[in-house]
Amino acid sequence: MDTLNVSATGNGLNYLPEYVADAGGLFAARGLAVRAKACDPWTGVLDDLDSGAADLALGGLWVPAMYVGTPRQLDVVGQLNHRFPMGIVARDSAVPSGLGWLAGRTGLAPGAGGSAPYEFTAGLIREAGLDPLATRWVRDLSTAMLIELFRAGLGDAIILDLVSAMELEADGTGTIVFRHLAAGGVMPNSVYYCRTDQVAGLSDRIARFTDAIAEAMRIIVSGEAEPVIDTVIAQRWPDKDPGLLRRAADEMAESGLWDSALIDRGASDRWMRILAGGGLVSQAPTLEELIGSSQVSVSS
Repeated sequence: MDTLNVSATGNGLNYLPEYVADAGGLFAARGLAVRAKACDPWTGVLDDLDSGAADLALGGLWVPAMYVGTPRQLDVVGQLNHRFPMGIVARDSAVPSGLGWLAGRTGLAPGAGGSAPYEFTAGLIREAGLDPLATRWVRDLSTAMLIELFRAGLGDAIILDLVSAMELEADGTGTIVFRHLAAGGVMPNSVYYCRTDQVAGLSDRIARFTDAIAEAMRIIVSGEAEPVIDTVIAQRWPDKDPGLLRRAADEMAESGLWDSALIDRGASDRWMRILAGGGLVSQAPTLEELIGSSQVSVSS
């Protein structure tokens, strides 16, 4: 049995295929013992890659994108999320569809866990021909802190992961008025990446790992993974409402979040243009620059 160590930027329901592959024996069937942990703060994934504590990091594509052309050389080796699993909760449910209603309002955009919630939403606003700066944004604070403040009355809307958004809707704090899963299109959100100088030595284990991830996606979407999903939910989130988590998982599966372990070239290029528009990269990296020598499979 070969070992593969993974450090992730969180413990999220959108990472379900990895958890199912582990709990369902898909890694073991391929001769892999996968040891995974979530880092807090999330930047610990970079420290773990540096130290060798992790072979792979799991997190947003924007991170390796920002390091293209810098001394820190990272290669993307696989995709876990094919769309962006977030939503916007509004205090007032009677708002128009789309994102134009945010102009003149105050929006909360958690950022302690990364820049994607604001940056992708701002990119969608720009794509609609609108100005994200027409909204007053409260940014760079933790999700927990901004949820607490939203409940206390701060802001007109908050960008959240789907589970947190559904929890606010369930307790009557607000209404989900925008779902990035449905309206945001294909987007390579969460990916696996490693140090460029480690790719060759990890290639065989990475191939078996990503094959198991693809199989987990398939059985989740087909409905074959129901008992394993229940086990994962009970073990990983014992304090949360299992019914709500199952509904969220079903929505993710039906939305296309786990439709493909292949990075979509057009979606990657679009996300890179959004990052460039936000100033996070000086020039939008190509997919070839992101995957480097990893030879990860992509779709056109």
